[in-house]
Order: sequence, then structure tokens, then C-alpha cells
Amino acid sequence: QVQLAESGGGSVQAGGSLRLSCAASGYTFSTYCMGWFRQAPGKEREGVAGFYFGGIRTYYADSVKGRYTISKDSVKNTLYLQMNSLKPEDSAMYYCAACSSKGDYAYWGQGTQVTVSS
Repeated sequence: QVQLAESGGGSVQAGGSLRLSCAASGYTFSTYCMGWFRQAPGKEREGVAGFYFGGIRTYYADSVKGRYTISKDSVKNTLYLQMNSLKPEDSAMYYCAACSSKGDYAYWGQGTQVTVSS
């Protein structure tokens, strides 16, 4: 059974940093696609950053390029999202997700809240 558990969210002031972690069990990161998504109240969920093709390629939303960095630790089987220069508009629930062998984001964590105050 696949389980993804996010941690590291919190409240910070604009310009601050946070590092999100996503620990996986029953699933090996680097096998398929994996990534981070976020959803703010009243808005659609959006992809923030991700690894594709077994971790060879990365994706970043335009809104976070240059500020966010996705990484993974294969030994710890953990996915990370380093978020710097945070802005109030980055406030959202952040989710970790991983793909099945079909290439769809089939597995999701419960989310961790990020709140950035101005």
C-alpha cells in the first residue's frame, strides 16, 4: 500500500523560506513521475514542481521558477521542495504526489499547509 506523508509546512513572512518533505512507503521515488502540487482556497490545484522520466527531467511552474527547488533522496525515499523568497500568493495547501506505472498521479499525500504573510 502506497503512503505519502508531507511535512515541513508552516507560517512564514514574505521573503522567508520553507522546506517541505514527502516520505514514501510502499513506493520507490525515481521510478515514475513525482511532484508537488498546491491548492489555495477558491482556486484550482496547480502543479508546482515535478520530476519526470524517472527523475531525469524537472518541471517548475512559471510562478515558482528561480525560487523553488525540487529534489529527492533515494536512500531515504523522500521528496523535497525547497521554497525560497516566499510570497503571500504562495500560500496554499501543498501536496506530494506520485505516479503509477500508467503515468498518472495516482498517489497523493494529505497535504501540508503553507501560509505566507506580508
